[in-house]
Amino acid sequence: MKGEFHVPSLEHEFFPGQLDPNNLWLDNFAGGAFALDRIMLIRILMMALVAAFFFFAMRKPKLIPRGVQNVAEIALDFVRIHIAEDILGKKEGRRFLPIITAIFFSVLAVNLPTIIPFLNISPSARIGFPLTLAVIAYVVFIYAGVKRYGFGKFVKSSLVIPGLPPFLHIIVVPIEFVSTFILRPLTLTIRLMANMLAGHLILVMLFAATNFFFWQLNGWTLLAGGTLLFAVAFTFFELMVIVLQAYIFALLTAVYIELSLHADEH
Repeated sequence: MKGEFHVPSLEHEFFPGQLDPNNLWLDNFAGGAFALDRIMLIRILMMALVAAFFFFAMRKPKLIPRGVQNVAEIALDFVRIHIAEDILGKKEGRRFLPIITAIFFSVLAVNLPTIIPFLNISPSARIGFPLTLAVIAYVVFIYAGVKRYGFGKFVKSSLVIPGLPPFLHIIVVPIEFVSTFILRPLTLTIRLMANMLAGHLILVMLFAATNFFFWQLNGWTLLAGGTLLFAVAFTFFELMVIVLQAYIFALLTAVYIELSLHADEH
């Protein structure tokens, strides 16, 4: 009855190059181009659940919302009021609301499996999903600036700070270029991935330690209660992180759009 502690491994879950071909679906279809592993299937499942929730909530909308429609409208109003309109104003907020809303609920949904029993993993902890959303946000804020100013003026307004001595532009322009056009998508990607990966590993270690101590059936067994308490407490903390990461990703997307729309006010 002795317990064994297995060190958490990232090899098979989080690095596509290390995938176990025995645990893939559709790997024989189209030469494996559409092969799916567990993380990809969880992503698809969560996106389908989000789509089903809003379809069910809004299939017959009423003037005075009740039940599921009320919950959906509260969630949508949170994104509209506290992210889109707070940052972009009512006009531009409504214009970019669909993409900001899609990003918020996509991140929220894909983060949730971290604390859902039998799923117990965050697909956001593998870089593909955060990187895809970061690229979408990148394209949107570039589009917003180019649409308003034209490509040349937008790039110049983003890089050149008015009033600086000419010799300082040699230093400032490369810094602004890296900050605006390279670091923004990278920081969006890494922030989401790193937070969810770290949370996943901590939860794995706490619950694995609980299992290990419990089955020792000696003095160490008492420690299982402590590690279980920490695991439950960290699960609630991770729920807060899940919501916070969705909020931050959507908020920064709105901020970057706002900076592009007012690039000439550098």
